[in-house]
Amino acid sequence: MPTHTITRSYKFCAAHRLHTDQLPPDVNQKIFGKCNNANGHGHNYTVHVTVQGELNPETGLITDVDLLDRRVKELIVDRFDHQHLNCDPAFEHVVTTGENLAKLVWEILIDQIPSGRLAKIGVVETRDNFFEYIGNPQP
Repeated sequence: MPTHTITRSYKFCAAHRLHTDQLPPDVNQKIFGKCNNANGHGHNYTVHVTVQGELNPETGLITDVDLLDRRVKELIVDRFDHQHLNCDPAFEHVVTTGENLAKLVWEILIDQIPSGRLAKIGVVETRDNFFEYIGNPQP
């Protein structure tokens, strides 16, 4: 059956430090380089939320965009904007990589899509770093 997708973009600024206590300091430095700076460093993140589904015959839309925007703002942007990601409880035992941030965003939003289904999360961290996560679909 044909499906459509819509991708909405959201921005927030956050700091993080790439580091794991499971490795000694010299190995962390070797793996993560300047991103292992003890004071952290920041990024202007863009999160792409892709929703997939059939068009509503009455509206011609996949999902309620206004409601989607409100939910992403409340659950993602408000949570992470101008924060240090390493201080977020979800990253207590997880390295704050772009890959892990994309997965966390998926886990937060998977049950929050107004209609349609979450298809993909993309996280732009830098000009050169774009991460995507496609988790298990909604039941």
